[in-house]
This record gives sequence, structure tokens and C-alpha cells, in this order.
Amino acid sequence: MNQNWTEKDVANQFEEAISTLNKLPAVRVQGYFSAWPDVIRTQEEIDASEPMPLRLRATPDQITRMEQTLRWAIWVDVNERKLIWHRAARKPWKTICWELGCDRSTAWRKWSIALAKIAARLNAGQKS
Repeated sequence: MNQNWTEKDVANQFEEAISTLNKLPAVRVQGYFSAWPDVIRTQEEIDASEPMPLRLRATPDQITRMEQTLRWAIWVDVNERKLIWHRAARKPWKTICWELGCDRSTAWRKWSIALAKIAARLNAGQKS
């Protein structure tokens, strides 16, 4: 891949990783089951019921990119990881600043620096 990574590209990758994680099926505890029989509904009941929400599934390519993106997180420290993750999840700056104990401009600067660290590492890895 001959892409020159920027901070925006890295941020977009983390946002896609969050989106992909949300598309994965829920983890269920094994060993529990239901002995109740399936409910058989009439066509009138099906027509009158609320439509089932459309659940999109993650593609194999999305899962591969997500796994690759999650590996990048080890290149920055824990606080930077949390900051990147919160922003990728579109958490409001106000909440992030409250958690970090700093103002918005400082939080944004730390976020930009963390993204720049990852972009620099990705760009350096492509040259070798």
C-alpha cells in the first residue's frame, strides 16, 4: 500500500473500526438455553407487528481493517488510546475533557499528537 497516512486517515480508520465492532454479533454466554417452544405467529400478527430492525453485518475486509487498526493502539500510551477511542466513537469533547481534566484545546492537541504518532509510524513502516 503506497498511501501516505495523515492524521485524518488514521482518525477515519478508528471510526470505521468502531462501526465494524458495532456490526459484529453480540457475545453470548454458552451453556444457557431456552426450553420454551418457538412461538408460531399468524400472518395477521406478523403484519401488525413492528418491523425487525435491519442489522448489517461486518464484511471480512472490514474485520481485517478493524484488527489492523486495533494493533495500532499499542503505539500510543493508555490515555492517548482512550482519547482516540472516545473521539472515534463520537463522544462529545465536553465529556472527554471532563474525564481528562483539561480544556478542549488541550484535549484536541493531545488527540492530534496521538494521531500524528500513529501516522508517522505507519509512514515510516512503508519506507522500509
